[in-house]
Amino acid sequence: MYWEPKEETVSREDLRRLQLERLQATLTRVSRNVPHYRKRFAEMGIDPDEFTSLADVRRLPFTTKKDLRDGYPYGLFAVPLREVVRLHASSGTTGKPTVVGYTRNDVKKWASLVARVLVAGGAGRDDVVQIALGYGLFTGGIGFHYGAEAIGAAVIPSSSGNTRRQAMIMEDYRTTTLVCTPSYALHLADALDALDINVNALSLRHGLFGAETWTEAMRAQIESRLKLTATDNYGLSEIMGPGVAGECLERCGMHVNEDHFLMEIVDPVTGEAVDEGEAGELVLTTLTKEAFPMIRFRTGDLTRILPGPCPCGRAFRRISRILGRADDMLTIRGTNVFPSQIEAVILEVEGMTPHYRVVVERVGALDEATVEVEAAEGGFFDRIGEHQHLVERLKKRLASELGVSMQVRLVEPKSLERADGKVKRVVDKREMGKREE
Repeated sequence: MYWEPKEETVSREDLRRLQLERLQATLTRVSRNVPHYRKRFAEMGIDPDEFTSLADVRRLPFTTKKDLRDGYPYGLFAVPLREVVRLHASSGTTGKPTVVGYTRNDVKKWASLVARVLVAGGAGRDDVVQIALGYGLFTGGIGFHYGAEAIGAAVIPSSSGNTRRQAMIMEDYRTTTLVCTPSYALHLADALDALDINVNALSLRHGLFGAETWTEAMRAQIESRLKLTATDNYGLSEIMGPGVAGECLERCGMHVNEDHFLMEIVDPVTGEAVDEGEAGELVLTTLTKEAFPMIRFRTGDLTRILPGPCPCGRAFRRISRILGRADDMLTIRGTNVFPSQIEAVILEVEGMTPHYRVVVERVGALDEATVEVEAAEGGFFDRIGEHQHLVERLKKRLASELGVSMQVRLVEPKSLERADGKVKRVVDKREMGKREE
């Protein structure tokens, strides 16, 4: 099922032609209206009229979050503020927030692109969509809200938090489609168990999850515990919000809405293009944004382009689930490790829950990593022998799969952080020490 069949099944040849036309128009607009790009283009001798191939995009400069913060709040807008009808912003937890704007046309396109993702994930006009994502300056909640309204679904804007109330709403309002982060989906499953709500009696059919890295093992847990079909989706505020990419019901990668976004995969260190199918940093250029166009924005998210067409018939290429953040990669004794790899190992060991935290510190001249993980409820803390056996099994699996030894510490069930937004999985005390110095 498609939301916009003609656009979503366009031929690759026609799509490339459309992308080039939209890229040329975008470059012309930013060179005239955005001082940052006008200056950079002049410094690099770039003339937008000379772009005759999509491959020419590699000649363009990258845009980074630093550029956005340097232009705070409106320095990278391409239209006067009187044409902006919506403002959103990042959390600003690592400095000034990045402020993004939308014209009336931007908002309409945004709703349509989120509608594509919802329909691909199984939602339709007969659904009751519970959106348990934060509203306000965060783009997630309101982005999915307008997309769900566009397809004619009944929307429950339950927002984030108040988990017991979320569970009650799910039962009483007969929610059929759940939208939240994957970790919060499991937190909701815990709440349903605690409230003795029979999941099999709920109306849930589909769940769209994103905003944080997760694994196939975590998908399996969510589907088993909530009795729904779970799909992955991807978006980021600087590009638009949700609606950049999403899985169809084939669940073999996220389709990028390529008629609106030009994607590249580059080496996160060198910035050079990687070979087809190789993992690297996702770089996106907006092709239709009016208020806040982005040229070669470095997302910091690691993924790969998946080969071949999808059985669903969509023309847009697919990317794998997000493998991690370029800035979240841990280097432990010379070995690169991502939190998602640790999570995948944890979920393969029976008796563990998907709730964990990695603490990295320097002991003498060496790095030490400790994985704190919750054992499933069932008495492990009363049986020391089984407790130790579980720890040793996980340590061996981590060393085998990751190529580096880690300590493992079991913690009490439900003692690690739960959140309705992104959960902080890594505490790097090496970095804390540097800041204190």
